[in-house]
Amino acid sequence: MSARVTELDRVVIRFAGDSGDGMQLVGDRFTQEAAVFGNDLSTLPNFPAEIRAPQGTIPGVSSFQLHFADHDILTPGDRPDVLVAMNPAALRANIGDLRPGATVVVDTHDFTARNLAKAGYEASPLDDDSLADFAVHALDLTGMTVEAVKSFGLSRKDAARAKNMFALGLLSWLYGREVDGTVAYLGGKFAKKPAIRDANVTALRAGWNFGETTETFAVSYRVKPAAVAPGRYRNITGNTALSYGLLAAGRLSGLPVFLGAYPITPASDILHELSRHKNFGVTAFQAEDEIAAIGAALGASYAGHLGVTTTSGPGVALKAETIGLAVMLEVPLVIVDVQRGGPSTGLPTKTEQADLLQAMYGRNGEAPLPVVAPRSPADCFDAAVEAARIAVTHRTPVMLLSDGYLANGSEPWRLPDVAALPRIEPGFATPPDGGGSFLPYARDPETLARPWAPPGVAGLEHRIGGIEKKDGTGDISYDPDNHDHMVRTRQAKVDAVARSIPALDVDDPDGRARVLVIGWGSTYGPIGAAVRRLRRRGLDIAQAHLRHLNPFPAELGDVLAAYERVVCPEMNLGQLATLLRDRYLVDVRRLTTVRGMPFGAEQLEQELLTHIDEISQEAS
Repeated sequence: MSARVTELDRVVIRFAGDSGDGMQLVGDRFTQEAAVFGNDLSTLPNFPAEIRAPQGTIPGVSSFQLHFADHDILTPGDRPDVLVAMNPAALRANIGDLRPGATVVVDTHDFTARNLAKAGYEASPLDDDSLADFAVHALDLTGMTVEAVKSFGLSRKDAARAKNMFALGLLSWLYGREVDGTVAYLGGKFAKKPAIRDANVTALRAGWNFGETTETFAVSYRVKPAAVAPGRYRNITGNTALSYGLLAAGRLSGLPVFLGAYPITPASDILHELSRHKNFGVTAFQAEDEIAAIGAALGASYAGHLGVTTTSGPGVALKAETIGLAVMLEVPLVIVDVQRGGPSTGLPTKTEQADLLQAMYGRNGEAPLPVVAPRSPADCFDAAVEAARIAVTHRTPVMLLSDGYLANGSEPWRLPDVAALPRIEPGFATPPDGGGSFLPYARDPETLARPWAPPGVAGLEHRIGGIEKKDGTGDISYDPDNHDHMVRTRQAKVDAVARSIPALDVDDPDGRARVLVIGWGSTYGPIGAAVRRLRRRGLDIAQAHLRHLNPFPAELGDVLAAYERVVCPEMNLGQLATLLRDRYLVDVRRLTTVRGMPFGAEQLEQELLTHIDEISQEAS
């Protein structure tokens, strides 16, 4: 008998297993099929913090969460509706996140006494009533996989590795997803290993067929495509989108892109991606350390390239002195900080927003620079273009604050109309008319930017170095008044960036809200989802999200003053809230989390509901 088909509007699936079980690949392939089908989606990969955590232990669990829907969604979901657990540790690490009634598919093959003990179980949870709140399907996925691929002559170990494809086939059947795209992917990935290729394809189809023929699943599910604006779309991660944004900025400005980077999680994929695009005039340089990486990037900027360096918070700390030099030299430089949990080396594979104050103040002396933050994986493209625009136009280093959630998460991205992207004018200096002296620190009256004068151009010879500059000439100066003037001028130059950024968009549909939720970076999705939930309750609440964190939008102070209460959710201990309270003397309320994971929409809904109730009670 065929399973009954039930229509759903959304589903959250989490694949979990050992770091060698291929859960990231399974999640990525299911995501690609959902994207091709036309669902809106959001993903949350979660990696072990240790490179080789002990097999079968909770610290070694790797997971991939996917939220796909027939409507616009903003987050990868709070609680999974489906968990696929490939061993006891994966089950124990993730079962607490499920809502009652969730479906749990468990590979029973590794539920041995030894593996149960490593996961902290005294007895198998499959044999008692501890999982009674869930719809549990205990299946020997590994055993069925080995049996399905035995004709290919693989060792048992190699045959068992295809169990992730069996699981993918089963879940593809359960949610009405075709597997042809994954078959083509496997054909390319294992083109030189035909036995491995054919075994994985066979396991994939065996999983799909098992779902079709077994009586284990009485119901299968369908999630219709989402209604989206016309255009060409692709699924994209934040790191890839950011890389494409830097490529686009190079083309829009006519500048060669130079990336100086040292590999660091979770920023390394930007180096990997840009290294593939030499045909677009990109030079990707893997340096021996963080200091060398930014030194090379700064040298490239001084020479007339679009200099970029990518890192995470620990790398920003090492780059601090050279960033200060870039502030003093006043040349374009884009510094990408893909934030992770800290301090020190901290939590390399977990997300956080705790580098905002470092971006604002983490240099010696008065060394201001603009700070920009994307709000979603796809928005990393636009944020990268904007960071490059500010850097080139205003002759300044710019900090671009992404984070691990944005970097590794993915969503559909509507490809932009390339012809509509605004050009970035580098405006290189030209020798003075009449052969006069070139003044390297003469300034544009609007932007206060100094001329960009690459070395080797006759008539543009000038001094440069790390000692304070004399106004105009750039000569070394120890004069107190000149130093005061240059410090204030560099700050005024950053402040002037506010004249070229869009007005702050405040989402307050009826203009009746008394509570404003303000955020930055990757909190956009959870905040937006929580605000939607509250509005469905009939409650008025406003939302605003900051892309530009230094300088702030010119009207921000007036916006904050217009609401009785301002609440700021952040994945830190309240860094933006601190800046807003200091700048605008507004009692901004903090909502904070530092668990290495994004906010949940349900959590934020309850927190924000408390603030709405308090305001209502004060009024009455």
